[in-house]
Amino acid sequence: MIENLTNDNFAEKTAQGLTFTDFWATWCGPCRMQGPVVEQLSEELDGKVSFFKVDVDENQVTAEKFGVMSIPTMIIQKDGKVVDTVIGYHEKDALKKIIEKYL
Repeated sequence: MIENLTNDNFAEKTAQGLTFTDFWATWCGPCRMQGPVVEQLSEELDGKVSFFKVDVDENQVTAEKFGVMSIPTMIIQKDGKVVDTVIGYHEKDALKKIIEKYL
């Protein structure tokens, strides 16, 4: 399951464990393609990784904090620290390999 985060709860929700956050927008075509891929990964890696989405239009402060200039941008954090950033559409297997490096 993917939880939508806001400027208000981002830091708290991503502070512990391995987290994957998809920065996206409703008007972004590649973001809409990436969404189902992230959904599949969230089901496959349930219990190992927490999955989140951040709408960059509604949460500009958080997007700016992480330097999100292009979307989709996906950030992997371990205990609140960014360990990897992935920009642009990626197939499920490619994303899974990146995430599994941190499990």
